[in-house]
Amino acid sequence: MPLSDLRVALVGPGRVGTSLARWATARGATLTWVAASRASGADSLARELGAQPCAASDLSSEGLDLLLLAVPEPALEPLARSLALRPQADCALHTAGGSGAEVLEPLRAGGTRVGTLHPLKAFPRAAAGLAEADGIFLALDGDPEAIELGRRLASAWAARSGVVPAPKRPLYHLAASLAAGGVTTLLAVAAAIARAADLPAEVVGGYVELARGAVEAAGRVSTPAEAITGPVSRGEAETVEAQLGILREVLPELAATVEAVALETLRQVRASAPASQVEGRERLRRSLGSRSPRGRAEPSGSDSRNS
Repeated sequence: MPLSDLRVALVGPGRVGTSLARWATARGATLTWVAASRASGADSLARELGAQPCAASDLSSEGLDLLLLAVPEPALEPLARSLALRPQADCALHTAGGSGAEVLEPLRAGGTRVGTLHPLKAFPRAAAGLAEADGIFLALDGDPEAIELGRRLASAWAARSGVVPAPKRPLYHLAASLAAGGVTTLLAVAAAIARAADLPAEVVGGYVELARGAVEAAGRVSTPAEAITGPVSRGEAETVEAQLGILREVLPELAATVEAVALETLRQVRASAPASQVEGRERLRRSLGSRSPRGRAEPSGSDSRNS
């Protein structure tokens, strides 16, 4: 679905804003304004995409179809109040994950329909091309017209979309942080263990590739829990207990984290398994549970089929 009739103003030419602006123009949209806290901060992207740079405090996007706000979450409310002092576009969408459309309420007084367009994607750098939008999820919310525009953008970018209303945003965003930052944190823990064991530096890259393969496998099954592998899920109690014993000696500050992940692994894996695995899992539950803050193991029926 082309966007050739869509006229856009962007506030926030950072990694997310730059990526979405590139995707929109790649599908035919016209980027008219690029606004930043200082006009000079908008120069580069404006030149690249044929727009005019300006300071956010001067922006009036009246007559345009979309005002896209790609700024940090704490800046949204004061930005909306400032922009509401001047006429703005027919629709405004913000890209923050934790807030719903209500944070843009000041813009409604001027007739702008408001909503959200949160891309569920990590942006360590600005996306180079439209291919990076393929298959990502866009969290929508807000006025019907804003949601419809969000769906249109998703379709144009070959992305997926769904409505995530404001009351559900905190847990949605927390889960997103775990899926990205949490996975990266565990890779950092793996790297720390590798350093403590004096392993070759190249092994860390191997762990990253291992994680990439595991994440890809999780995307091919009905629920990520089905893709969990490793000695904990297989109930190899002696192996896991020996490894954790060494970890407690070498890096005691990481032991509680690794133990908690192992205990959650046991809760997530399916109950159906060979008898030897079930017995090993129960042994690990008792061992790990006795060391948990609660001081007891998970109930034996706590395997989850619905993660």
